[in-house]
Amino acid sequence: MKKVFLGILVSALLIYLSLKGTDFQDVRTGLARINSSYIWSSLLLMTAMQSLRAWRWGLILRPLGQLGSMRVLAITSVGFLAITALPARLGELLRPYLVARSSDISMSAALGTVFVERFLDGVTVLAIASLTTLFASLPTWLAKAGFVFLLFNLALLIVIFCAVFRRPLLEGLVHYFIRRLPLPWSESLSHFFRHFLDGFQIIGDGSRLWRVLLLSCLIWLINGLAIYALFQAFDFSLPPVAAFVLMIVLVIGIAIPTAPGFIGNWHFSCVLGLGLFGVAKTEALTFAIVYHFLAVGLTVVIGLVFLPYLQFSLADLWKAAKRQGTAAE
Repeated sequence: MKKVFLGILVSALLIYLSLKGTDFQDVRTGLARINSSYIWSSLLLMTAMQSLRAWRWGLILRPLGQLGSMRVLAITSVGFLAITALPARLGELLRPYLVARSSDISMSAALGTVFVERFLDGVTVLAIASLTTLFASLPTWLAKAGFVFLLFNLALLIVIFCAVFRRPLLEGLVHYFIRRLPLPWSESLSHFFRHFLDGFQIIGDGSRLWRVLLLSCLIWLINGLAIYALFQAFDFSLPPVAAFVLMIVLVIGIAIPTAPGFIGNWHFSCVLGLGLFGVAKTEALTFAIVYHFLAVGLTVVIGLVFLPYLQFSLADLWKAAKRQGTAAE
């Protein structure tokens, strides 16, 4: 509960910063001027992005066992619903839980595939960030944030490399520290870690890994295009590179655990990112409200559609979140 409370406080602070000095009459005027045809284009691109995410995750899962494409899509959709609906990113554990419930794949191994998926996302976003520097001058704070993000992903790369190509060495190192814990804990952690590393198998499969990497590039390219389509809806005279810069700022911003639905950090990130290109705060906030409503609303709707398919309910979702929150403490 401490993490949840802290996340809500952070959201409240970011909401305050986003709204400070805003003329709400101008916000209403901006909403009335939106070109709805571009809204539908953006929604279509976001839907395609969600489908490609499910396809990519299915490829990462495949070395561990067979899950039907429709079930992977359903689990992915409900998992993203949980990430959106639950505070402090507690929903990240729901996809592994649903995979374990639907197959012979252990929850810890499925969690390992989510770890790999997030790593590949990080590598792709870093590559896009590097390309944007050729077309736009980034502020110092964003360059520094990108450098920290790079160091973090390099550390993950070392861990993943050892897990795939030097697994006995990594397991021995981890066991060296784990064995100092009380016996029940050390056995449980050792069992969890072994299966968690099983989720990294895609890294050792060259042909399949290239397909996953290409899908990662396509996913984030479509994400940037969805943002650019929204620029057109608001009649922003911004270059395409601005959409990708905003995407990078948003990725960094929503990584902060906050209240459910990324409320606050999403809006503050949009205001901050669009401000780099001279967009007035009121216009940027109007854009943030619409973009947040579309992206989060689409995620919620698709997730709710697939809940019955998995024989899972909203009550089950909250019960799982409560268990995860208790375990996290």
